[in-house]
Amino acid sequence: MEFILDILYIYIAIYSLYFLALAVRNLNDRPFKIEKRYAQFAEKGNLAVVIYARNNKATLENLISELKMQDYPIDNFRVFVILDNCADGSEQLFANEAFVNVINIKDVGTVGKDQAVSMLIERLSKDETIDAYVFMDADRSIAGNFLTSVNSALVNHSTLSGETLMLTDNFGPVDKIKAAYQKYHMNFMRKARSLFGLAASADSGVFVIKKSIVDEIGCVDFKDINSELKYSMLLSKIKCPCTYNPNIQTYVDTINYEFRKPRLSARLNLFKNCFKELKTKNFTFVEHTFSLLNPNIWMILLVYAAVMKHAYRYYFFVDFKIVLFTFLILLAGFGISLINSKLRFKEIVLLCLYPIYSLCHIIKNLPPVRIVRNKIANREELPADTEKLEVEAFVMNNAGRELPCKLEFISEAGLAKIKFMYKSRKFVTGRHLRMIDALQELRQKLADYNFILKLCSCCKYFTSNIDGSTNMLKGFCNSDYPSPSIKEPKATLIWNSCTDFEPVEMTNIIDEDELETEV
Repeated sequence: MEFILDILYIYIAIYSLYFLALAVRNLNDRPFKIEKRYAQFAEKGNLAVVIYARNNKATLENLISELKMQDYPIDNFRVFVILDNCADGSEQLFANEAFVNVINIKDVGTVGKDQAVSMLIERLSKDETIDAYVFMDADRSIAGNFLTSVNSALVNHSTLSGETLMLTDNFGPVDKIKAAYQKYHMNFMRKARSLFGLAASADSGVFVIKKSIVDEIGCVDFKDINSELKYSMLLSKIKCPCTYNPNIQTYVDTINYEFRKPRLSARLNLFKNCFKELKTKNFTFVEHTFSLLNPNIWMILLVYAAVMKHAYRYYFFVDFKIVLFTFLILLAGFGISLINSKLRFKEIVLLCLYPIYSLCHIIKNLPPVRIVRNKIANREELPADTEKLEVEAFVMNNAGRELPCKLEFISEAGLAKIKFMYKSRKFVTGRHLRMIDALQELRQKLADYNFILKLCSCCKYFTSNIDGSTNMLKGFCNSDYPSPSIKEPKATLIWNSCTDFEPVEMTNIIDEDELETEV
C-alpha cells in the first residue's frame, strides 16, 4: 500500500512542477503576438477551405459571406462545401454561385463528417495546386483576417487547431461552468503547451493541415472526439504534431456548440497502445503519450490529502515539508495560470465551481448510479434483442427558428419507444405497440412547450401507408417538391424531412380511430 502511495506522490509531484512550468511559460505569449502582427507579409499559399454542413443553412450562408470578405487574395483559396443529406434547402444558396464548389450528398442517407470529408479528399488528392486544407464546420463564423492567420501559422507548422469563441449569454448555469473551464483550458493549457512546442489535440470544428501530410497518411479521422484524439497521436508519431494557435479563431453560436471531451476509457486504451511504441527518440510523441494520463482535480486533491496525512503521522520516503512544498507549487501554478487566461472575475468564480461539476458528473456516471437513474426515468438497460436507429432532426419554435436535435427510434421485445436528445436534455417516451404511437407521444410532449417536430410524419403533405406492418413506418409525400412533374405521391418514411415542410394539426397525423394512447 505504501509503495502505491509513493508512486502516486511522484506522479502528482511531477505534474505539479509541469503545471507551474506551463503557468510561467504562458505569461509570455509574445510569439503569437508577433506572428499576428506580421501575418499579412507571409508568402501566400493555396488553401482549400472545406466546410461540412448538415442542415446549417443560416450559418452556412453567413460563413460563405465572411469568406468572400477575407483580406486573403481570392486567387489563393477555393471553397468546397459538403452538403450531407441536407433537407433545409442549403443547395439553393449556391444555385448560381461560382465562388463555391458544392458536393451535394443525397439519396444515400447521412454519411457523416468523416466519410464525407474523406470522399472529397480522395477527389482532391491529385490536385497539385493545393498547399493545405482548412476544415471547418458550417456553424462557425470567422473574422476578415482568418485565412491570413491560417497562412501565417502554416509557415512554421504543418497541422493546426484553433480557438473556439462562444457567447455564453444563453447558457444555463452548468453550461457556463463548462464554458469557463474550456476558455481557461484553451487560453492556458493549450496555449502554454504550444509555446513549449508540445502537441495539441485535433478539433475537426476548425482544423488546418498541409496537403502533403494528408497524402502521406491517406485520410483524416473525424468520427468523434475520441477518434480525433487518436488521429492527433498519429500526427505526433510521424513528427507532424498538431499545434494549437490562438490566432486562428472561429466563433460559434451557443445553440450549435457542443461540449466535447474524450472519455477516460478511450484515453487509457490509447495510452496502452501508444506505450508499446515508446522506444523512440521522438520526444513529442513520448510526451503526448504521457499527457493522456493527465489527472483531474479530484485525483490530485485526494492523493495530496492522503500523502500529507501519511507523511505527517508516519515515515514517508520524503519529508512532510517537501510534500507540502510541492502542493504549494501546484497552488502557485494555478494562481499564475489565471493571469494570462483572459478570464473575467465571474468566469474565475465559475471555474472554481468546475471541480464540483466534475465530481457530480463522475458520480452520475458510476454504473450503480446510472442503473438507478435509468430505472427512475423508466430507461432500463436495453436487452440484447433491441434494435435502434438514430436520426438527426429539427424542432421549430414559435418564431420559426430551427434547433438541431437527435431522435433514437428503439424497438425492444416487440414494443417501440423514442428517445429525444437536444444538447444535454433527453426525453424518452413510454413503450408503445407501434412506433408511430411513440412518435405521437413525443409530438404532444414537444407541443406542450410550443415546439414542432420537423419530420415527414408531422407534415400536412404526409399520408400513412397502411401496409399491414405494426409500426407503420412508411408513408407517401403529396408535395410537389422537388418538382411538380412528379405526378404520383413519393414514398417516404416517418422520420424523413425536406424543405417543403408544413406542420399539421396533432390529430391529423393518423386517423383518430387508429390512435392507441398510453397514459
